[in-house]
Amino acid sequence: MWKLKKSSLNRVIPVPSDIEITSAHKCKPIRQLCSEIGLDEHEYELYGHYKAKIDRIIPDKFDQEKMGKYVIVAGMTPTPLGEGKSTTTIGLAQALSGHLNRNTIACIRQPSQGPTFGIKGGAAGGGYSQVIPMDEFNLHLTGDIHAISAANNLVAAAIDARYFHESTQKDSALYDRLVPKHPNKPRKFSKIQLRRLEKLGIPTEIHPDQLTEEQKSEFSRLNIDIDTIIWNRVVDCNDRYLRSITIGQAPTEK
Repeated sequence: MWKLKKSSLNRVIPVPSDIEITSAHKCKPIRQLCSEIGLDEHEYELYGHYKAKIDRIIPDKFDQEKMGKYVIVAGMTPTPLGEGKSTTTIGLAQALSGHLNRNTIACIRQPSQGPTFGIKGGAAGGGYSQVIPMDEFNLHLTGDIHAISAANNLVAAAIDARYFHESTQKDSALYDRLVPKHPNKPRKFSKIQLRRLEKLGIPTEIHPDQLTEEQKSEFSRLNIDIDTIIWNRVVDCNDRYLRSITIGQAPTEK
């Protein structure tokens, strides 16, 4: 059994709002919690005082433990305010751990800021069955959603830039930008460009100046078809104005 030190619950009648409840309770430091459930410091990564990521590789020491039960909380009656899956999940974990003294961990998804700032509100559960600190959980958590958004939008920007340059430049100019000439350095292909040559069936040992005009065009152009390539930009909030934005409308881009 874990050596959990249970936190006290300050119940108030009538039940206050979710933010009032989370503000009235002090979080247990995540270092202490990890220690209580048997994790060593090298097996998790801290994100402040109350959040951490557990190493995705389960420590070998847990292989000897008896397998537990896996309980799935699901719902199929959606409403604008949610279904209560998170609240039920946290409530079950509280009952199993706090009242039945079972080793219990609740696993729920990271909230999106879209519904958090919409009619639905937070996604940390509700009332006295919620994740705390509720505000940190609902907003950013460990920053993973923002990292995914940035990576997605970087790809979108790269596609747009490539299409723009291919639409406005001739083969020779595009090739010279991809494989530039240096006054004091020999002209050569980069490693990733050598892989493209290999994919196109062009000998990788060829010098950049030896490519034919047809090979230069084939090497330089991806010939992106904007009618078939769809890669939307994303943002983790509901911003209706962004739905009507189009790009490439300037005369210089046509």
